[in-house]
Amino acid sequence: MAAPLPLPALHATHAGIWLADTDGEMREAQRGEAIARAAETPHIILNAPLIGQRLGYPDLSGLDLLELFAFIHPARFAVPTVAGLSRALGLAPPPSEAEAAALLPAMAAQLLATLKDGNWPEREGAWTANATLARLGWIWAPLIAARLERPEAGERMLFSRLAQWEEAADRPPPRTVVVEPAAAQTRLDELTSDGAEPRDGQRAMAAAVTSVFAPKPGEGAPNLLLAEAGTGIGKTLAYLAPASLWSAASGGTVWVSTFTKALQRQLDAEGARLFADPAERAKKIVIRKGRENYLCLLNLEDAMQGAFAGRAAILAHLVGRWAAYSRDGDMVGGDLPGWLPSLFRRAGATALTDRRGECVYAGCPHYRRCFIERAERAGREADIVIANHALVMINAARARESAPSRILFDEGHHLFDAADSTFAVSFGGQEAIELRRWIVGPEGRSRGRRRGLAARLMDVASYDDEGGQALDAAIEAARALPSEGWLARVAEGDPFGTVEALLAEVRGTVYARAKAQEAGYGLETELAEPDGALVAAASAALETLDALQKPLAALARRLEAVLEDAPDWLDGQARARVDGAIRGLAWRRETLAAWIALLGRIGGAADPNFVDWLAIERVEGREYDVAIHRRWLDPTRPLANVVMAQADGVLVTSATLRGGDGWDAAEARTGALHLPRAALQFEAQSPFDYGACSEVLIVTDIKQGDAAALAGAYARLIEAAGGGALGLFTAIQRLKGVHARIADRLARAGLPLLAQHVDPIDAGTLVDIFRDDPSTSLLGTDALRDGVDVPGNSLRLVVLERVPWPRPTVLHAARRMASGGSAYDDRVVRARLAQAFGRLIRRDNDRGVLVILSAAMPSRLLSAFPPEVTVRRLPLDQAIARVSERLATAETARPVLVA
Repeated sequence: MAAPLPLPALHATHAGIWLADTDGEMREAQRGEAIARAAETPHIILNAPLIGQRLGYPDLSGLDLLELFAFIHPARFAVPTVAGLSRALGLAPPPSEAEAAALLPAMAAQLLATLKDGNWPEREGAWTANATLARLGWIWAPLIAARLERPEAGERMLFSRLAQWEEAADRPPPRTVVVEPAAAQTRLDELTSDGAEPRDGQRAMAAAVTSVFAPKPGEGAPNLLLAEAGTGIGKTLAYLAPASLWSAASGGTVWVSTFTKALQRQLDAEGARLFADPAERAKKIVIRKGRENYLCLLNLEDAMQGAFAGRAAILAHLVGRWAAYSRDGDMVGGDLPGWLPSLFRRAGATALTDRRGECVYAGCPHYRRCFIERAERAGREADIVIANHALVMINAARARESAPSRILFDEGHHLFDAADSTFAVSFGGQEAIELRRWIVGPEGRSRGRRRGLAARLMDVASYDDEGGQALDAAIEAARALPSEGWLARVAEGDPFGTVEALLAEVRGTVYARAKAQEAGYGLETELAEPDGALVAAASAALETLDALQKPLAALARRLEAVLEDAPDWLDGQARARVDGAIRGLAWRRETLAAWIALLGRIGGAADPNFVDWLAIERVEGREYDVAIHRRWLDPTRPLANVVMAQADGVLVTSATLRGGDGWDAAEARTGALHLPRAALQFEAQSPFDYGACSEVLIVTDIKQGDAAALAGAYARLIEAAGGGALGLFTAIQRLKGVHARIADRLARAGLPLLAQHVDPIDAGTLVDIFRDDPSTSLLGTDALRDGVDVPGNSLRLVVLERVPWPRPTVLHAARRMASGGSAYDDRVVRARLAQAFGRLIRRDNDRGVLVILSAAMPSRLLSAFPPEVTVRRLPLDQAIARVSERLATAETARPVLVA
């Protein structure tokens, strides 16, 4: 191990604050002293935003080890804690938090020693990047420069080091083949021939899934299989076995769709069983995500060349280091450390992706190296594409790509929610101003490469009169949309233009009619019986949108004619820009058409297939948008008609597909009811003995609304379990209140407590830290439930602060009325309870307890749990004794992390 750097270090947790002097001596310090020393002299720290929060000093800066790690080992996984990073560096973790500060200089020295290692694999580009970072004032740059030798030959530029994708002929349609059940089971045996215990349910499922790959019986009537496979069945390999056989025999591609990134990573790991050779596996199995997840190279180039300043510029160059070594350029859930953007308070991170739909496609100088285009083309040639529900649905809705022949929806219990979001329409100030920016371009003090249509279509405006006129008309019409400062003008009653006037009326109506919502949520009211002023404002705004739609349509027609006629001035670059503009225009015109339809409904007859409402969007009481929303009453209708009906075969599977109810509920939540051919059904019970390894405790003496009692219950339960607890809340404010009351107490007992919406860390990284340390607990909102996949001893206790009833929104009220009243509420809650319980037992030797801190838990909802699970109603003291007894013999071995 390299000698520690002779620099001071600072470490802070809820348990205390520690300083290490330059000679390595460590001592505990008070908050004021630590802040003063950190402000006076840069200290070695780990995760500045988190340490700053612990100190109550958000402007803390220093020599952050995570930034150094991201520079030296881009695209490598590391848990962003002292223990996690020390293991990543091959060092022994500190035995306690108090000794962590003394280890920080040694970790820094170990990282810097890598710079002199002749086998350092990430050397290329480091010298050039550090020279630029030095000019930007990055604090680590001088220390790196003193140890990093200048290369003898000049280093290649980042963009020239990225591989180019190659164009290939379109893949022919898949051949019609049949996968026999016996063949699928034989293939499954091959995939599980590593000594794994045979599972009858897994073999039965592999045979059942072959029905999905049978020839399609009729137009719009896919082979649909609904499969509920209990946890532990091994459903992933059960469907991959027949899928791999079909793809190999037919030459077609199977799309496997998930809801969470955790399952995407698991599927990617299972690919090693299908294709042992990494090079072959990279071609045969491809991960696809939406465009907004990938690094945009044009945005990165702009950021690295001066569009970003200060800390954002340093982030851009660290991302540039990562881009050269990234597997696929995925910035959200890929190999970019999730903690890296949070170190910079998110400054500039979102601007490095294409979240506004500004891609110029083939007109981009980096088009042939584009991560997005590479993934799309690789997916066309792959045997298996791993995607998410949203991408599959959006591609189908916008006809972006050829419809997949076979789709396997895992985590199928989320299909309803995914379809609900995908097929929604929202018209508000934020959406409207983004459209204005896309058309008009930068205005006022706007910076960056954001360009309007005129800049992107300069050739058309110069050489084509009709196109130039349509372009001018579109830009002029777009200026009637909301501009910077719209929300303040609307709030002050001084709107500019018809759209802002409509939003002002919407805001006034919401405040007049909406009932007070719980803190942290927005305000909303049903779009029913609108008054005359709202109807008139909607009519005027509709005319404004229609005045924009017409020149955009004319421009699209003219651009298509230009491509068809191919005039002399249309060179390759101009053709690429025109083609990109056509694709962008198609998306915007679809959005405009949906907005026009939505506004046209105001004052007219309601459409029974939709739910419309007015909303003021707020975060912690602060308004950030005013909008009109439209959702399908039953979003599985477009799911079935637009997505499933186009496929030949569809599998929908989940461990909780029925959510504690019957198959009728599963068919209603998956769209099966809207297809002409009845779905086949398959069920396999979990092999786990839930009665022996788990139980459910309902605490009867915690009064609802008693914040002190609630916090005390959480603290005592976590102490009884020795950590390893996941606390789920239905309200952010209660989560924050509980965390504030108990975090210090638990930390002093050696039980760290993390919290979503409190700690300045993204949810994925919080889960990574939680998984890494069995003594750590995590608090999160109910939505975090599905993103936590933590097998082993790190998750052994789940605590719900109350029964997870749905929030009484306008949308929920409409669906409740149409779907059986209170019975609909019960179905939603049973599904949530089943998912929460499913977090506990993930492998054979897991054990765990689910605690519900609500005496009002109805017995009719207990069917959400496996029938063999014991459910007890008891006071808190007895519940704590049961938790301690049940979990006292739980194994304490640290789980093995898979990067």
